[in-house]
Amino acid sequence: MLTLRRFLLTLGPGVFWLLVFLVLPLLIVLAYSLLTRTDVGRVGLPLTSENWQRVFGYDALFEEFVPDNLQVLWRSVWVAGLSTLLCVALGYPLAFYIAFQRERRRRLLLLLLIIPFWTNFLIRIYAWIIVLRPLGLYPSTLAVFLGMTYAYLPFFVLPVYSSVEKIDWTLVEAAADLGATPLRAFWAAVFPQTLPGLVAGVILTFVPALGTFVVSDILGGAKAALVGNLVQNQFGQSGDWAYGSALSFLLLAVVLLGLWLYARAAGQRGLEDLI
Repeated sequence: MLTLRRFLLTLGPGVFWLLVFLVLPLLIVLAYSLLTRTDVGRVGLPLTSENWQRVFGYDALFEEFVPDNLQVLWRSVWVAGLSTLLCVALGYPLAFYIAFQRERRRRLLLLLLIIPFWTNFLIRIYAWIIVLRPLGLYPSTLAVFLGMTYAYLPFFVLPVYSSVEKIDWTLVEAAADLGATPLRAFWAAVFPQTLPGLVAGVILTFVPALGTFVVSDILGGAKAALVGNLVQNQFGQSGDWAYGSALSFLLLAVVLLGLWLYARAAGQRGLEDLI
């Protein structure tokens, strides 16, 4: 009885929050994906697997596979992956640059990094239209990459900066004493210490980029739909909530698969180091 009371007083509120606001909504979405569309924005019985068949490209009307959704999913993974690589290329050296500054300048740079969050996300994306239109880059795929890099760069820089601040520079000195070149010393002594922040930044960048629909819809002119656009359309214009729920779970499955592969590759302490 005492153990149960301690559980309710410590972990209880957190578990209750996760059950009510995470697990229960996911179960509702899963239930919707197995129901039949009855009207715009409405579902009902009987239970069916048709929505999941459509997700994987099976057209029940013509009894053939049309892999449009899988192509959109692959395009989403490719766009999110390239946007993440751009954030890595820009954000990794930027995190070191900020960390090497004096305290006052470092605080100013961190403030400039997070100050865009004080403005609504949609307003910031629409502002890019004004910037890119005179250059003839709107709408375009390049505009989508620029918008995604701009939107998610802070999510990458901040965890990497946190890791850089904790670097033990005596290891670099030891590597130099042993005759290592600056590049070899960085790769052997510095990079491994920033790896937890690097992985955290990649995940914090890739996951929201994979599910985004605002950036591609506004800056891309809806020319190349991503999986987020498909989900948004089902819950919006099409009103097919059952099919939209199945698409949502497909996106969730891809994200969870990526996290599982990371945990397997990183070993037993993979996710612990990430946290």
